[in-house]
Amino acid sequence: MKIGVFIPIGNNGWLISENAPQYKPTFELNKTIVQRAEHYQFDFALSMIKLRGFGGKTEFWDHNLESFTLMAGLAAVTEKIKLYATAATLVMPPAIIARMAATIDSISQGRFGVNLVTGWQKPEYSQMGLWPGDDYFSQRYAYLTEYVSVLRDLWGSGCSHHQGQYFHMDDCRVSPQPMAKMDVICAGQSDAGLAFSAAHADYNFCFGKGINTPCAFKGTVERMNDAANKTGRDVPSFVLFMIIADETEAAARAKWEHYKAGADEAALSWLTEQTQQDKRADTTTNVRQMADPTSAVNINMGTLIGSYAQIAAMLDEIATVPGTGGVLLTFDDFVRGIEQFGQFIQPLMLTRQHIYPEETTDKEVA
Repeated sequence: MKIGVFIPIGNNGWLISENAPQYKPTFELNKTIVQRAEHYQFDFALSMIKLRGFGGKTEFWDHNLESFTLMAGLAAVTEKIKLYATAATLVMPPAIIARMAATIDSISQGRFGVNLVTGWQKPEYSQMGLWPGDDYFSQRYAYLTEYVSVLRDLWGSGCSHHQGQYFHMDDCRVSPQPMAKMDVICAGQSDAGLAFSAAHADYNFCFGKGINTPCAFKGTVERMNDAANKTGRDVPSFVLFMIIADETEAAARAKWEHYKAGADEAALSWLTEQTQQDKRADTTTNVRQMADPTSAVNINMGTLIGSYAQIAAMLDEIATVPGTGGVLLTFDDFVRGIEQFGQFIQPLMLTRQHIYPEETTDKEVA
């Protein structure tokens, strides 16, 4: 099973709580995280793109770096780990993304890929006068289909003549082409999102669900598998989970309860308001799950809480779901969390014994 880290490009990571670690995003922080992840042989690192945050007392995600620029910097200070940047496709033309991606491919020596997002938080784009209107909610995967077609043309032959509803390429050129196949990923859970991934993506990302219910996402992966079967393609799913670990289950649980007690209600209200803008979205979508009041303090991603051994066992259980390629991990405290994972959790995982065939020599969490 592959392991990735969803790096904190926005302030405070993925906990909307006054009691969670409070920090601004910096290159140095993300460099430390990705270099330590590479040290522990994580397979990839992914950064999101966020153009406007949720506010509240914690100013949640009001402070963000830019994804491609950050990953270009990280490409220059890493050697093996795969890197993915996220393209805000509504405001970043595909020909520009194709050239940026080819540049980072050169910096990384073929270790780069692109995550495509359609955009769901209207104020991110309306603040710049670039929101195309609410009809876009129902058109976004048609738009993304043309977008990725242009990318594939430019990365493949270096030229695109695409003529569609949304993009009109007039002998558009990009050179040099990437030295390695440019993987495309998408985070879709709606029927339209899964159909797009089945036809065009190399991997699909989805949310884990619940607290210590490692396989609750199984239905989403089954839907992805069904969609991929219709296109005759293999599109593995990578599942997003937060890890809250400690030496004992009681200590890990105490941290989780502390985070919940400090929930930033104003920021959570903003999140709920924005996820309701798309009136057509159903309960299977990522944005609907994010604002579910059940556990909005961690954006309702699947969360694994427990001792190191318990976390390792739950991660191994995730790997038993057919079609699961791996996990994309966040941590309550990223630097400490990476060290805990690499030193104490990963060595216990049956699915990662190729990383640590013998007992680790590391003894302490930095």
